[in-house]
Amino acid sequence: MKNVLVTGGTGFVGSNLVHAILREGCSVRILRRSSSDTRSLNGADVEHLIGDVRDAAAVRRAVQGCDTVFHTAALVSYWSKQRSEMLDVNVGGTANVVRACLDAGVGRLVHTSSVAAVGYTSNESPATEETPHDWSTETIGYRISKYRAEEEVMRGVRLGLQAVMVNPTVIMGPRDYHIHGGRIVRDIHRRRIFYATPGGTSIVDVDDVVQGHVAAARRGRVGERYILAGENLSFKEVFRITAEEVGGLKPLVTLPRPVVRLIAAGVEDISSVFGVTPWATRELVSGVGRHRAYSVEKARRELGYTFRPYRETVRRTFNWFREEALL
Repeated sequence: MKNVLVTGGTGFVGSNLVHAILREGCSVRILRRSSSDTRSLNGADVEHLIGDVRDAAAVRRAVQGCDTVFHTAALVSYWSKQRSEMLDVNVGGTANVVRACLDAGVGRLVHTSSVAAVGYTSNESPATEETPHDWSTETIGYRISKYRAEEEVMRGVRLGLQAVMVNPTVIMGPRDYHIHGGRIVRDIHRRRIFYATPGGTSIVDVDDVVQGHVAAARRGRVGERYILAGENLSFKEVFRITAEEVGGLKPLVTLPRPVVRLIAAGVEDISSVFGVTPWATRELVSGVGRHRAYSVEKARRELGYTFRPYRETVRRTFNWFREEALL
């Protein structure tokens, strides 16, 4: 790993990955849109190429001379109005990256997928990379887009591409300028949240995700995917730990599933009227009540993957928000 391209290099995962790769002495190039927010790369010795993963010619130019490509660019949305654009970016963009890597003879492609492309269990037992799912019945746009993007990667593998996929859970940590995974840290600190929702999830530190990417580039088996998760916690535990670390209110009540769905539907409808992106949607809460737990055993065994406690991640995220005056 010497000459590296990172698509989505100004994004949350991408920018943290860029800084980690630079520390290892690699030459780094990013492909970004002209409108991208570059604050996360201030001071970084990085070559900026302007383009979009949906533009096959721009992708071909970007991969030239690179031995390793990290494809982190993606659109994450659970809003039906963005489904078409999301499919173009996540599926079409990945297809362009795969074709360009094949044509240029790139030595290794690491594709940033998601646990959204992994099946889930009907109980609280952790899902693995092999947990089945009936994709013919899937209705959630983001899940469909990430699954189909993996199909594009596997199509490239069958043609000889040395590609590996990583599947992070919800990601939290520094350089989250647009407040994605760290939203609950800020909102609980502001005492906007005093309740929990039913179910559970896994939240992983962005630095652990980055190390998983680097390990996948070096040791991942071609055509395999690796779940990069953190602790499996109930949402009540997530909100309690967060409140303890940031000075917010511990959850006083757990909202019933019908109430959560009603709130999300209202937010989505009102946002549509005013032309703004909703912070909650029907698709986002469709799985409310489920305990989405994930096993990292495969990544631990094959990549040497480890993760830090959620409490430490909250502390790191909160301190970074405070330093950046984002609270």
